[in-house]
Amino acid sequence: MDTLLKKIQSPADLRRLSRPELQTVANELRQFVLNTVSQTGGHLGSNLGTVELTVALHYVFNTPWDRLVWDVGHQTYSHKVLTGRRDQMHTLRQWGGIGGFPRREESEYDAFGTAHSSTSISAALGMALAAKLKGEDRKAVAIIGDGAMTAGMAFEALNNAGVSHAGVTADILVVLNDNDMSISPPVGALNKYLARLMSGNFYEAAREGVKGVLKAAPPLFELARRFEEHAKGMVVPGTIFEEFGFNYVGPIDGHDLDSLIPTLENLRSRRGPQFLHVVTRKGYGYKLAEADPVKYHAASGKFDPAEGFPKSVPSKPSFTQVFGQWLCDMAEVDERLVGITPAMREGSGMVEFHKRFPKRYHDVGIAEQHAVTFAAGLACEGLKPVVAIYSTFLQRGYDQLIHDVALQKLPVVFALDRAGLVGADGPTHAGAYDIAYLRCIPNCSLLTPSDENECRQALTTAFRRDHPVAVRYPRGAGVGVAVETTLTAWPWGKGVVRRHGQRLAVLAFGTLLHPALQAAEKVGCTVADMRFAKPLDEALVLELARTHEGLITVEEGCVMGGAGSAVLECLAAAGLALPVLQLGLPDRFVEHGDPGKLLALCGLDAAGIEASIIKRFGSRPSLAAVNA
Repeated sequence: MDTLLKKIQSPADLRRLSRPELQTVANELRQFVLNTVSQTGGHLGSNLGTVELTVALHYVFNTPWDRLVWDVGHQTYSHKVLTGRRDQMHTLRQWGGIGGFPRREESEYDAFGTAHSSTSISAALGMALAAKLKGEDRKAVAIIGDGAMTAGMAFEALNNAGVSHAGVTADILVVLNDNDMSISPPVGALNKYLARLMSGNFYEAAREGVKGVLKAAPPLFELARRFEEHAKGMVVPGTIFEEFGFNYVGPIDGHDLDSLIPTLENLRSRRGPQFLHVVTRKGYGYKLAEADPVKYHAASGKFDPAEGFPKSVPSKPSFTQVFGQWLCDMAEVDERLVGITPAMREGSGMVEFHKRFPKRYHDVGIAEQHAVTFAAGLACEGLKPVVAIYSTFLQRGYDQLIHDVALQKLPVVFALDRAGLVGADGPTHAGAYDIAYLRCIPNCSLLTPSDENECRQALTTAFRRDHPVAVRYPRGAGVGVAVETTLTAWPWGKGVVRRHGQRLAVLAFGTLLHPALQAAEKVGCTVADMRFAKPLDEALVLELARTHEGLITVEEGCVMGGAGSAVLECLAAAGLALPVLQLGLPDRFVEHGDPGKLLALCGLDAAGIEASIIKRFGSRPSLAAVNA
């Protein structure tokens, strides 16, 4: 059956439609997104909630000439469909397919590549001022969620956008997509009328005309200005944005095209910084997602839209679950423990901890810098903070990690989830760099457990130290080893040999120990579970170097500056020279796709490790290996 959506190959086709037809497109688009995600997996609730907003933006603004900058970008599936990628949506987040976030190399309509939060206003401001400098009449629009507005970077950008730059004021529109509240009665007909009135030319002309008259009498002008601010403050929550120098409009219903389109049309013709507050509902139009927006934030795989997400019973616990259980168990025995997350309660496995220890749980919002320094303050007062944070997001708190935690040698534990490749979320979310960026910091240690039980032991080891320690572990489940219930710590800075072989020795850091063991069965080499990237077990490294012809280091992190580099530094300091093969992530961003496929493409599965060893060191040893 032919639909309106099938006729849209670009936003130009959308702009040819009548207003009534736009609602039909929005309805078809919502169903298409739901059907797509049910087959590919991906972000669901946020995309269902921004359908009408996406339609209105592309209808009103002359994209791609006008720039749309999406914050985070996990709500851009409708945007992708309307900008010529409908026929590619079945490849979403798959190897060789389109990405789950905006990417400049994917489409000219993706004005800015995103996936980390709170960057949109800064980028859009840069684009708006660039247009002024180049003499181009174009608009820049930042679409940011209420969650992303909790980050300091968003307010830094607002502060900068609301002032003139050498006499030049940016023509920027910030659209706040607020999906954390229901649309209450004040956001009905009266508020819609006020929004359209306040965004229109008549209101602006009248306000400027009155200003001109009253400026001749400063006391009256000041009184009128204050009256306007307080009058608007009674019906709209925009005073703070007005103080930043923006003209605030809203809140309006983000699912009402008859409200969105005329308001956006008015704001498009306005000069200077504009701020539009729209209220949407996450998962809108799909009852299951509306009822449980947290659960339906994202689908991990295929599902039946009529039935909803299947009830999965994992055969083995994920590393995230192991961390969550450890956190509760350690909190039971040590009342100094405080858990901190930057808006990732579910993702970091802290739901149970929050329920059981609410006074010791802190969600600081999307504010990684604050999370780290907040932890430092707690540690100064004798508490033992545990910061649960994705490896890729700790990058945003790097200065605080160095200056506020490590320099003062404060006992903060960093539980680094999603270390290594993350599959469908792609390079923006991969934890590829933590070994390199952490091991160079004085006073800071880094542990690399190889399985679920070692993860629990590593966390216990880290918590009992009196200085900052990070524990890195990957997304998903491990090999399925039994997890002890005790809180057992490792001997500090010591690795263990898992397999005794001949001629060559593999030094494995983290979960790649297991494919390394499989490869070792074929080539007959020794395998060590190093456990610590810092402090490195130098005694074990030197022992293996003196008793073998060559070493192989294996890590699911970048080769440059990683654990393999630490081994080379150790050998150089000892004056030992022997061949060392470093296996890890290449010096390029690894695209999205199935995690197992990505590891194989990087040569980090068992077959790839075996092939690399043989290619570098030649044929297999003649004598059989002996298992430890």
